Amino acid sequence: MHTEILVAEDNPKQADLAGAYLRREGHRVTCVGDGDAVLELCSKQKPDLVVLDVMMPKLDGVTVCRVLRAQSDVPILMLTARTAEDDILRGLDAGADDYLTKPYSPRELAARVRALLRRSGALKAQDSAVLRIGDLEVDSGRFEVRVEGRPVVLTAKEFGILEVLAAAPGRAFTRGQIIEKAFGFDRYVLERTVDAHVMNLRRKLGEDSGRYVQTVYGRGYRLVEQP
Repeated sequence: MHTEILVAEDNPKQADLAGAYLRREGHRVTCVGDGDAVLELCSKQKPDLVVLDVMMPKLDGVTVCRVLRAQSDVPILMLTARTAEDDILRGLDAGADDYLTKPYSPRELAARVRALLRRSGALKAQDSAVLRIGDLEVDSGRFEVRVEGRPVVLTAKEFGILEVLAAAPGRAFTRGQIIEKAFGFDRYVLERTVDAHVMNLRRKLGEDSGRYVQTVYGRGYRLVEQP
């Protein structure tokens, strides 16, 4: 895609997770931890989109958003732990294009980033990756799955698991890795629930002896490279 994303987040763990997930989508990502660093980097480079945490040292996200909006029309996605309507409206009034409240799913972050990039023209709709593994298609942009051209209706969690596995066919993922990559900060997802979601996913895909999703004993799950 060759899109440049700036992630401004003072929590290193959350910044690393967001950055890793966006890089997996094909974006180039730079992470910074305070408001001054955002303005300094944006004055030297021209990112295609800024993911901006509200609560940051030196300059808070709302102030940074207001300064950036006065200088450019770069798309801005605000991250906030505050869910009060007034706090959200402050960010939007400062010029943010969208907001996401914590805790959030990295999949939702990636989807909102794709939508903002398409809206700004930096990313064309057809650039959204369609993962094809044999007769299995996973369309992340449209949230669609097809088997031999037949649409398969999945829940958000089932889709998230399949999307993680389909991004690296043949690679074995632990249940913990699947949770981190598919659900991020969703604290209600436990390792044992992954098995239940995989069982439902296999049923909907019309699985026959692990045709698509294989169990790797002692490890977790993987998607067969050539079903």
